[in-house]
Amino acid sequence: MPSGTQTLHRGLQVVAAVATGATDLAAITERTGVSRSTTHRLLQLLTAEGYLRRSATNTYTLGPTFIEYGFLALQQNPLPLVARPVLERLSETYKDTVHLAIRDGDEVLYIDKLTSLRGPETRSRIGYRMPLTRTGIGKALLLGDGAEMWRRLYDADHTGPQDSQEAATQFVAAMHAGVKSGSTTDMEENEPGVRCVAAPIRDGSAAVVAAVSITATRPYMPVARMRALAPVVREAAAEISSRLGYSTGRPATS
Repeated sequence: MPSGTQTLHRGLQVVAAVATGATDLAAITERTGVSRSTTHRLLQLLTAEGYLRRSATNTYTLGPTFIEYGFLALQQNPLPLVARPVLERLSETYKDTVHLAIRDGDEVLYIDKLTSLRGPETRSRIGYRMPLTRTGIGKALLLGDGAEMWRRLYDADHTGPQDSQEAATQFVAAMHAGVKSGSTTDMEENEPGVRCVAAPIRDGSAAVVAAVSITATRPYMPVARMRALAPVVREAAAEISSRLGYSTGRPATS
């Protein structure tokens, strides 16, 4: 770690702990491994600067500064702004949950969500993260990669005794099919009873930079409807891609 950054690193650890559910001094100290006295001083500073909010019962949540910076971050990224009209059209037409997501390391990061106009709501939310290989939208984000990456991520995400070599081989085969079709699916791998159809979004360099999906519970998403929605989602992704400067005649890259 570079000299002089230890305090910053500890402060970021405290923020991350609060963001992931540690809400009091004891829990934050345990989560971060930082001493109680140092954690207390950092909490005071972060609260004074608006990064955290302290309740009357001495519990902590993320503060208004993060809300302000979150909106600024979205404004500085053209993707949500460019995609929003397309997402709204999908939501109004098909009445299902519509997601926009990007890849952050080896995870899906949801950056926009329009909730379903019918049926139960999914557990996803803006800022939510999931493993790439367990979600339809995550698989779409991986379509610019190759079999070696697919297998590495699959093996990392599937470590239970029920996860077989045959299942990994089937996953890689399904990803090859997704490259050919330009879309991917989630057949309840992520959330029981929830299915989705997704497609990748590319920028002017032809790299996959995001993905869009339509998600619904099983009664609203039979296999036949998933097949019918695949070209719809691909068209939506293509429209967003073109707004980001992608030309269909340009060779795709990772």
